[in-house]
Amino acid sequence: MDPLILTLSAAGIAVLHTALGPDHYLPFAALGAARRWSVARTLTITAICGVGHVVASLVLAAIALGAGSVAMQLTGITEVRGDIAAWLMVAFGVAYALYGLKFILREINSHSHAHAHADGTQHAHGHQHHAGHLHPHVALDEAAARKQGVVAVGWALFIIFLFGPCEPLIPLVMAPASQGAWLTVVSVVGVFAVTTIGTMLAIVWVLASGLARAPALRASAYVHSAAGATVAACGAAMLLGL
Repeated sequence: MDPLILTLSAAGIAVLHTALGPDHYLPFAALGAARRWSVARTLTITAICGVGHVVASLVLAAIALGAGSVAMQLTGITEVRGDIAAWLMVAFGVAYALYGLKFILREINSHSHAHAHADGTQHAHGHQHHAGHLHPHVALDEAAARKQGVVAVGWALFIIFLFGPCEPLIPLVMAPASQGAWLTVVSVVGVFAVTTIGTMLAIVWVLASGLARAPALRASAYVHSAAGATVAACGAAMLLGL
């Protein structure tokens, strides 16, 4: 096949593969809103996971080239890894949705009231009924918890995307590699990787920017459970082949 046509095909397939797979962008936008990440942080995590997503495919392609006559067995391996990624996404989504229930229960069982400080400033503190009327200032603890959340959620997404390789890249790479056309291989890999990650970033940017303009939604007690449900739904869609 002509190198230019193959490279252009890689770009087109990458865009379609990414845009038609909500699991490539909805988890990042949903979790970014729930965790109150900045758009920049959401995009950074998306890019890192995207790189892992593509690298996993390159590893499989390399194995296929080395396997020679048994390369067809990779089809089954890819399907199994895809199922693992889907189940991991469902499990993580359900777990995160359950984690979000504590915020819903806290909202139901709490209220706030205003009080004044000696310098004349006034603000409101929320409290739970079981905690009495104590008003601890926990800004530092919340900041530490959010930082830990970024690491935990980021690693979870990265591992999931490592198990979910870009299946279309494998045949695109094997075709020219089998003929020793290594410059074409480099071209195809580069274009596919940049296009895939670029499409992920573009869609996540649009979604994250839109959600950033809805502070009430991001502050809702239901946002964590909604984000978890979104991630689980993406995993379920993968299992159903949607």
